[in-house]
Amino acid sequence: MDLILINGAIWRSGQSFAQALAVNHGRITAVGANEEILRLRTHQSRCIDAGGRLVLPGFNDSHVHFLEGGFHLLGVDLRDAASPAEMGRRLAHAAAGLPPGNWISGGFWDHERWPGKPLPHRALIDAAVPDHPVFVVRLDWHMGVANSQALRLAGIDADTPSPAGGAIDLDPASGAPTGILRDEAMRLITRILPAPSTAERQKAAGSAMQHAARLGVTTVQGSCTAEELAFYRALEQEGKLKCRISAWHSVAGPEDVEKMAGEPKLDTPLLRSGTAKLFSDGSFGASTAWLFEPYEGSAANFGLAIHAPEMLQKMVTRIDALGWQMAIHAIGDRAVHETLTALERAQAANAAGARRHRIEHAQMVRTQDMPRFKKLGILASLQPSHAIDDLRWIADRIGTRTALAYRYRSFVEHGIPVALGTDWTVEPLTPLLTLYAAVTREKPGGGPAGGWHSRECVGLAQALQDYTRGSAFAMGRETVQGALTPGYYADFIVLDQNLFETNPRDWLAAGVDVTVVAGEVIYDRNNAVG
Repeated sequence: MDLILINGAIWRSGQSFAQALAVNHGRITAVGANEEILRLRTHQSRCIDAGGRLVLPGFNDSHVHFLEGGFHLLGVDLRDAASPAEMGRRLAHAAAGLPPGNWISGGFWDHERWPGKPLPHRALIDAAVPDHPVFVVRLDWHMGVANSQALRLAGIDADTPSPAGGAIDLDPASGAPTGILRDEAMRLITRILPAPSTAERQKAAGSAMQHAARLGVTTVQGSCTAEELAFYRALEQEGKLKCRISAWHSVAGPEDVEKMAGEPKLDTPLLRSGTAKLFSDGSFGASTAWLFEPYEGSAANFGLAIHAPEMLQKMVTRIDALGWQMAIHAIGDRAVHETLTALERAQAANAAGARRHRIEHAQMVRTQDMPRFKKLGILASLQPSHAIDDLRWIADRIGTRTALAYRYRSFVEHGIPVALGTDWTVEPLTPLLTLYAAVTREKPGGGPAGGWHSRECVGLAQALQDYTRGSAFAMGRETVQGALTPGYYADFIVLDQNLFETNPRDWLAAGVDVTVVAGEVIYDRNNAVG
């Protein structure tokens, strides 16, 4: 045996636990009592004495922006900037270490934290960073702000029309762009951003993988470009890929769909492709999630449809015919409804197949649309920590309709498969925060008492199941991944507390002691593995 673990509380499912396990050639070979597993030990076997601690399958985050997250860890962080002035100071500090003309991007600001909640303006950034083009996005990736230099480089001025599925905000007094770009309008900037070098990608990927290992995340799923997929493949071939990745092909429009027809799908133990990522709408934070009824305080703002329903249906039908899985971003109730309709028509048009299409986020779903998920075999890819973060302001956007938002138990009760994730960098990659949000629906500091719309809370075992086996099911690997069972990949973690025996509020202070991927110890907090 390459590795054995003894004296553990090894979670199997529900409230079932085992004591020890053995690993050989990257897979679990046996699970049982200490005596049984110790008989398999050889002089080459490394040993983890769990000391009674909880052992879980590695967390499988079903929706991340992984490489971007690595760049975020290395770059300017605006997420907790408490005011526009603080945003300006941080950008100025970041610029001080760069040669003039270098782009500053990322950031992930949150104007909901600022007094009065004003959107940032290009003038703020112009004053703070006069010598660099700047484009920093809101934490939800659906709105960004550019300074004047970046707008000039992109050719955006008062006469630039907003693209379909996007909006360029204009100053009501001057008619000039404010710098705020929403959804598809962001591409006017992102398409001219310089591509990172291989060395820069390596540094960002290393940072992201280390961060994931410390948190017990052993698999991630999310969008990437063709260049990034080739980069991940090179890391895998060099033995430097230390987590499993399901890489999604980004689809912005019909031209991207046709490019997929001849593209091969990867399926190696560490790297998988074959999923297409589409967008149906924007986000609540940017007031661009597509709704049946208008946003609070506006008679005309129903959000943004990234694609007209007819185009969405055409694209979905074609991708389904090509045999690709789809992960479709849909947040507003109208977006979810139209996405289900597109998937329904694709199924009617094409030969039957088990492609396990998914709706990402599904943050607002009408009750009458819930059974359609089940009927069509559509998975719900959810991020519970969105609920406890967004509850600060979501009622300002949709009023009493919050009862239909950020649902979880409703999906379970309708028999709809669920995969859990974080949407990192939109929310922290921290799985224990995600579990806390799923079980309590309370803010980390406490409240609302009993949980926000508490009927949508689930139990710990359900959340763990969806965060491990459920996410594996979403990527077609539930027979080899997501459970501590003989024959499965040896991806597991050791926690410093037993979540089943502690108060959920204590989970926020819990930590990971050991992380193992494919039988290799990639994180050992206390150097305890012998």
